[in-house]
Amino acid sequence: MTALAAPPENTARLATLKQLQIDAGKIVLADEISATADKNSPPHTVVKIVLNPGKNSNINVEIWLPEAGKWNNRFIGLGNGGSAGRINSGSLAGLMARGYAVATTDMGTSPNSDSGIGKPDVWKDFGYRATHLMTVCAKQVIQACYGRSPEYCYFSGGSTGGQQALQEAQRYPEDYDGIVANVPAHCRTPLHAYFLWNEQIFHQCPFSSSQEENVIAAGNEYMASREIPQTAGKLVSDPRCTEKDIEAVIALARRKDPTLTDKHTEALKKLFGGPKHAITGERIFDGIPFGSSFKIAHGHLYLFQWVFGKDKDLQSLDFGKDIDTYTAALGPYLNAENPDLSPFEKRGGKLIMISGSADSCVPYHASLDYYERVIEHFGSLEKAASFCKFYIVPGMSHGPGPGINKLPDMLGLVMNWREKGEAPHTLSAQRVVDGKTELEMPLYPYPEKTSWDATGGFKPVSGPRGGVERVAERFRPKAAE
Repeated sequence: MTALAAPPENTARLATLKQLQIDAGKIVLADEISATADKNSPPHTVVKIVLNPGKNSNINVEIWLPEAGKWNNRFIGLGNGGSAGRINSGSLAGLMARGYAVATTDMGTSPNSDSGIGKPDVWKDFGYRATHLMTVCAKQVIQACYGRSPEYCYFSGGSTGGQQALQEAQRYPEDYDGIVANVPAHCRTPLHAYFLWNEQIFHQCPFSSSQEENVIAAGNEYMASREIPQTAGKLVSDPRCTEKDIEAVIALARRKDPTLTDKHTEALKKLFGGPKHAITGERIFDGIPFGSSFKIAHGHLYLFQWVFGKDKDLQSLDFGKDIDTYTAALGPYLNAENPDLSPFEKRGGKLIMISGSADSCVPYHASLDYYERVIEHFGSLEKAASFCKFYIVPGMSHGPGPGINKLPDMLGLVMNWREKGEAPHTLSAQRVVDGKTELEMPLYPYPEKTSWDATGGFKPVSGPRGGVERVAERFRPKAAE
């Protein structure tokens, strides 16, 4: 985008923004963007900030502000993805065009994930600090731009953005009035231990694409008896399972595909079982959910390089002392596992969490267990659900997949909940292929499940609570500053 000369009435505002003093940082750009300069967006102001709260910190923040007469008095913070390291300016455009002041950050990992190797300041920035400081300076810029603070503030993020979302709710409850945490990677260090566990298994025992497809089909077929007719054999709505279920799915997969060997059987037991500590046997993370892809269940090993260095042979890392070293280094900064959301709840905050039942990149089970721990902390499901809802979306992966892939505007739902007291419950969920709706069904908050009968159609039923093995507490160390 190329900034054109600012109209006289905007000159003073730009001067004010450019001179704004930012703690541990500075404004590096403040420009008015006209409609002719950016034909895809209405006129707006762009502010870019660089923050350096630690010796090795280098956090980039970008803020888009609609014209004063178009601003709806609301601010939205947006999350990043993966190892972050860049700002997706395009993610800001749509919300800004709807009247929101909006901001995002590269989380301090620019230009790539190697920036975190051996640098605890970057670990803190990526874990929680960059998102909070983005929020603080965005509100400061909004005040300077419009002469008033936002009436409401919201945060929305998925995957790594979900980690950011829950860190905000837990560490900085005053930052946002409502939060959407989509497929949240909040149990961060155990999640990446799961990636490493799978990576080592696939390295020792590869699966062809056809073998993987047959294993997925076996999971869908075996779990079909627990599904409603519309999804039976097509996806797994609730992948919670036992060791007996795992053995049965593997046996069915081998009947479907004779190329699966005894070595594949042992590999599948480990993949579905999930990593445990090599010395103590404690649960580190649960396994790949039935009916989900293997392809996105491994890789993402940059966190181990942050601790052990770029040249470390990650195939040689063990799940004993090496995992202990890794957890101690990163867990207190990256994990968002504190179930005490009391300050957020008391200030009227509202939170929606979403997981996909077929997401093997950020599997549902850690989020389900986190929600259960929130319930335990507040003493009842009713109390927890009064400000926090959790939805498990049938067949949804880490993005579009074979199951439900279209949901309502979750950010809009959390806004209505916070501002109007309209708590979400039944959501309209759809499976859309090539622009056509193949399946439309209601989705209910956990622990309710969707049932069906020929006379009454869809209806909610009480589902089971828990049912996933809890990540051992030592792999969820207490948060540290």
